[in-house]
Amino acid sequence: MSNSHNWFEHTPKWIWLSFIPGVGGLSICYAGWVTKTKSWIGIGVVFTLVALTLPNSLSLFIWLGQIATAFSLKQKYLIKKAPKGVQISNVETAKLMAKARGTVDINNCSVDDLVYQLNLPIVYANDIDLVRKEGYIFTDIDELSEIVGIPESTLRRIKPLVVFSYDIRKEEGFSWHKLNNLSIDELIAWDLDPVYAKKIVEEREHRGNYQSVLDIRKRTGIPIKNYTHLI
Repeated sequence: MSNSHNWFEHTPKWIWLSFIPGVGGLSICYAGWVTKTKSWIGIGVVFTLVALTLPNSLSLFIWLGQIATAFSLKQKYLIKKAPKGVQISNVETAKLMAKARGTVDINNCSVDDLVYQLNLPIVYANDIDLVRKEGYIFTDIDELSEIVGIPESTLRRIKPLVVFSYDIRKEEGFSWHKLNNLSIDELIAWDLDPVYAKKIVEEREHRGNYQSVLDIRKRTGIPIKNYTHLI
């Protein structure tokens, strides 16, 4: 297998097999089989059947057609079969990879995803993870440069692969939002008076989640000072 750093520059062996007259279409079938792409298998079968049944006078056109088709599928094949940590050289490649493999959610992905899907150096991946564990939620790709220090040239290349989701549950350990998620027993474990814990949960279950600290105060009547340690 070619080194991951020049993966998108090499030509897979099956493409050269498409040069074989008559049965070269089977090479396209092979590419479809290893990438689990049924349409490619169908195209390869059609080329093979047509090549074996049409008059010799048309065989040249079929032969050229299957070669052209094989080369047209080359980049898509390389995208589908790209190894972990492959070098993403440009935006167009990143777009194709995003379409074939999906995007990477910066706020929820693993360190391995950052390294092997985005090809970020491990030092940046660890820094992103550290910032997330401190409670920070990324909302824009520019923040990866401003906060973590990833070069802008790198971010431009991987931008199509990156998304930023927002999950309010991520905040429950760092802000008042925990009052929308914790049970009575869990609130008591956070040193909240049992009477207040019961009132907060019952009001939440009756009328829905709280929208702000002031909303909690208005709906429960509990003075904010009694749960400031949870905010």
